[in-house]
Amino acid sequence: MTLVKSISGIRGTIGGTVGEGLSPIDLVKFTTGYAEWLKHYRGKKNCTVVVGRDARLSGSMVSNIVIGTLMGCGCNVVNIGLATTPTTELAVTMEGADGGIILTASHNPKQWNALKLLNEKGEFLNKEQGEEMLRLAESDDIVYTEVDTLGSCVEKTDYIKRHIDEVLKLKLVDLEAIRAAKFRVAVDAVNSVGGVAIPQLLRALGVEQIEELNCEPTGNFAHNPEPLPEYLTEISEHIRQNKADVGFVVDPDVDRLAIVCENGEMFGEEYTLVSIADYVLTHTPGNTVSNLSSTRALADITAKYGGQYAASAVGEVNVVAKIREMNAVIGGEGNGGVIYPESHYGRDALVGVALFLTHLAKSGKKVSELRAEYPNYYISKNKIELTPQIDVDGVLCVIKGCYKQFKVTDIDGVKIDFPQGWVHLRKSNTEPIIRVYSEAPTREQADRFANAIIDEIKRIARI
Repeated sequence: MTLVKSISGIRGTIGGTVGEGLSPIDLVKFTTGYAEWLKHYRGKKNCTVVVGRDARLSGSMVSNIVIGTLMGCGCNVVNIGLATTPTTELAVTMEGADGGIILTASHNPKQWNALKLLNEKGEFLNKEQGEEMLRLAESDDIVYTEVDTLGSCVEKTDYIKRHIDEVLKLKLVDLEAIRAAKFRVAVDAVNSVGGVAIPQLLRALGVEQIEELNCEPTGNFAHNPEPLPEYLTEISEHIRQNKADVGFVVDPDVDRLAIVCENGEMFGEEYTLVSIADYVLTHTPGNTVSNLSSTRALADITAKYGGQYAASAVGEVNVVAKIREMNAVIGGEGNGGVIYPESHYGRDALVGVALFLTHLAKSGKKVSELRAEYPNYYISKNKIELTPQIDVDGVLCVIKGCYKQFKVTDIDGVKIDFPQGWVHLRKSNTEPIIRVYSEAPTREQADRFANAIIDEIKRIARI
């Protein structure tokens, strides 16, 4: 069993002994920590908290425990039920709530669930806030509220529709262009809440031909839920056989968007943000932001429109902070996460779908033709499994010294910039692994960069 505590939230496998998995006791403990932090942060005894969840098998159980605990802490709950992560983020501000909890383990397998914690802006807690929440969760001084001051719970199940309505209002979403294009669109929602949200969005955009794959929100994921090419063979083959114009794939909580070309080839999750940024910058030139592990192509596109590109540490909260600092018109992460401030400061696949379809419709091109217009870089994504005995920080420090003749950035792990590419090493916040991302003009070169570093790490760590 696994339990990972970080500022990104509390993520773990369901079951097991207390403290070693996401057991009911652990759910109570960390929900209480969050409720106590929120009351201190907002200066209130009866805060309002929005709770939404993806379609995981454990979702109902986890939701019941979390909601009951919040009520026991004196918090009033708005339960929006099945909802995407960006939907829950928007619901916090629409309700004027003090915070929110998203019950999802994002791209992790079905055995996992998690508490993603939001502030009053519907944004993730920063490092200091997360650390204080974890401290309170471990405290023995917490006193739960008495019966006369228990919190309340109301259910509001229309938030996906309200989210879609907000997407339709965006100035750069052109409904007439999308309708006129008469797109045939395939969708793979990996049997989670995207199966409710994405087809509903497409119908609202005027797409009449929608082919749904794995769109029943059962929680029994049809394939590995991370939207990587090796797991997307079904939709790829479906598009080739049925001559769809484009395919969209989302992860279980719908904050990541992968695109499939009309020929069944992958558009590349790195290029989700690049293509949408290209469209946004055409109409609203400005600055852009992504994280250190994202493709150089975004910087190239930004320069084309006279803007400035900046890279943040990995993690949505860091990207959002940099977007605000740069007053960027668009940002996100290379995993298919698009953050469009005109909508809200969170990764949102619904916004991504609407903007991409508008871009595609206005271009008059096929998806593969659109992809061919962008700078061609290849990213190799690898990981090294960790053991408790490994001093990861020490290993990264040694690696940093080995490559000091190159540009090295250490705000988030270690990133080494070579003339023809880069390698980024960082500890995962959600899994016991080191992620090794590399990029170069060719796939072979990117793999060589990654393999050389991986071999060096294994030598240093003796694994």
